Amino acid sequence: MKKYKLVGLTGTTGAGKSTVCGVLESEGFCVINADSLAREIMTDEVVLAGIARFFGDDVIRGGELDRAVLAERAFSSPEKTALLNRLTHPYITERLLRRLERLTAAGQRLIVLDAPQLFESRLNLICDVIVAVVADSGERASRIKARDGLTDAQADARISAQLSDDFFRANSDLVIENQSSPEALIEKARAAASRLRAS
Repeated sequence: MKKYKLVGLTGTTGAGKSTVCGVLESEGFCVINADSLAREIMTDEVVLAGIARFFGDDVIRGGELDRAVLAERAFSSPEKTALLNRLTHPYITERLLRRLERLTAAGQRLIVLDAPQLFESRLNLICDVIVAVVADSGERASRIKARDGLTDAQADARISAQLSDDFFRANSDLVIENQSSPEALIEKARAAASRLRAS
């Protein structure tokens, strides 16, 4: 019998997923961050070699990944984003499963997988419930430009490379709409935590 609940937390870039994740963590959920796992694997020589093969040798400088160059190329089209996902997701999944095994062995029962690429990596298949955070695309573009120092074109490219809000609404068990204030989002996240704990 399964003794833990795995919540897949996903959504569009700039929608406020990090805020929701922080609230869930403060409410007692243990968080596995897929982006952190992705950064970990980007030091693996096999992964770097695959990326260089398909995205150009100059994405590796001094033995390290030039994230800005890779992002510019990988987010230039949905096809290239999908290619990067195919190169990296198997390694991310392997680390995730090892982390999940350690946490559950230590007695963790409420675990959140914070994963922007939850559906693309097919990790949604191992989740018990999926929570998506969505927001207006114009607002999201403003947020990620300020957060990541992107141009209008770069922000638009990142948004276009992702699944749509409609996809997340149709394929998630719980959708958090971030259309007003940060305080309202926090309250919605707390309500979601209560629902997840009770279900």
